[in-house]
Amino acid sequence: MKDILTAPFVKEMCDTTANMYRLGWDERNGGNISYMLDEEEIAQYLDINHVLREIPTGFKADALIGRIFIVTGTGKYFKNVKTDPENNLGIIRIAEDGTTAQLLWGYKDGGKFTSELPAHLMSHMARLSVDKDNRVVIHSHPTNTLAMNYVHELDEKKFTHTLWEMCTECIVVFPDGVGILPWMLCGTNEIGEATAEKMKEFRLVIWAMHGIYGAGKTLDETFGLIETVEKAAQIYMLTAGLERKNTIKDEDMIKLAEFFKVDYRKDFLNI
Repeated sequence: MKDILTAPFVKEMCDTTANMYRLGWDERNGGNISYMLDEEEIAQYLDINHVLREIPTGFKADALIGRIFIVTGTGKYFKNVKTDPENNLGIIRIAEDGTTAQLLWGYKDGGKFTSELPAHLMSHMARLSVDKDNRVVIHSHPTNTLAMNYVHELDEKKFTHTLWEMCTECIVVFPDGVGILPWMLCGTNEIGEATAEKMKEFRLVIWAMHGIYGAGKTLDETFGLIETVEKAAQIYMLTAGLERKNTIKDEDMIKLAEFFKVDYRKDFLNI
């Protein structure tokens, strides 16, 4: 059996968390990631029948029974994942009762998965109902996206439209726009349920005055979605309050979307 520390999915998690910390998106233990894995790939590195311990999830996820995830740990700092993955990450399988996580590897110091796991599982179920290839959910606190929450109206259409205006690539990268939730108490099933409902429509959901949730097929794709929103928000914050002499017009956005053959939110334009 191969050394699990050489597994591509472990390396990807280490690289992604390191990049997110470097960019300032995940201070202290802020942020979390869950990545659904392929059982055949996992079996090359682990005895998937050997359960180290069982941990209640606090949520019934029948649609995910038997699914295996690698998940960042609660209270863990992203800056430490790369140097100590076995303490800061864990591989879990959703047990037959739908409410228990079977630990197959990781959380070596006795820890467990992120407190936001129910929200992640709900978002996974929502995204899988839309696109069976969606495997990743990332939550982070990108600085400029957060700053924009305080100075821009928290209306999905208006917020998305502003982001699309900031960079030519935006409507191509996230043509489905950005969903927004009002401030809600984090770590609860309520915010998880609200996020999952938005995830049926959007791959990106902003938690007002808190951060952003992104979903995608790969870690790279999901990271790239959040990265693009953050770049657009940075440009907005750099230019907010200044006289705007130029902008990307709605008719130009339509040309972009149609040229790159993306299914964009036509109702988020002003035409």
